[in-house]
Amino acid sequence: MSIKVENLTKEFDGKKVLDNISFTVEKGEVLSIVGFSGSGKSTILKILCGLLKPDSGIIDIGDGDIAMVFQYSALFDSLNVFDNISFALQERKEFKNKYTKNELKEIVKKSLNTVGLSGIEDKLPHELSGGMQKRVSLARAIVTKPQFILYDEPTAGLDPIASTVIEDYILRLKEETKATSIVVTHQMSTITRCSDKVIMLYDGNIVFRGTPQELLKQDTPYTKQFVSATIEGPMKMAASGF
Repeated sequence: MSIKVENLTKEFDGKKVLDNISFTVEKGEVLSIVGFSGSGKSTILKILCGLLKPDSGIIDIGDGDIAMVFQYSALFDSLNVFDNISFALQERKEFKNKYTKNELKEIVKKSLNTVGLSGIEDKLPHELSGGMQKRVSLARAIVTKPQFILYDEPTAGLDPIASTVIEDYILRLKEETKATSIVVTHQMSTITRCSDKVIMLYDGNIVFRGTPQELLKQDTPYTKQFVSATIEGPMKMAASGF
């Protein structure tokens, strides 16, 4: 299933964070959304998963299940890893009472194995490293077998090695789930390793769309400024972000 967004607009306090933007992510593709803080990247994800309503525009995301991987894992502190991963299967009405306890254990075990973890079902989030928490959040995202996965800064706060591990699992999930995915990121390695397509946002508009390879060519003032990470260029850092 594809994601189609047409003429999407969203305003906060009189400022248009998204100004009539359109893009498509084809089935099985990974789209990276990049741009300075405050450019509206995370706002798009929140609209797609229903946390925010757009002011106008058309969003066609079909009837498939949507999984969201939050920036800081967003695990429930009081629940162990098993209950965090199986939460949707135990609480959502379409899954509740569908599985026995033993079946849930097998599903959680398989999800953890997919992200390279095992035997941590009884641990609480605070007992895990930041990288392990991120991987648990990935395991939680795939238990419902989603057709769409949305990643909000999946490598934020991680060291380079841990970031590479997360990128490896994004690629693995792409291959195993065939999910259509969107990754909000600032990290060049995530963009170049994981993406099929890239769009760059600035001042509510898409100022670049293309492949990671085309982004790296720095053929426009926007891509040159972003890739070289310089303050010199057409994009000015916003005072606050959304």
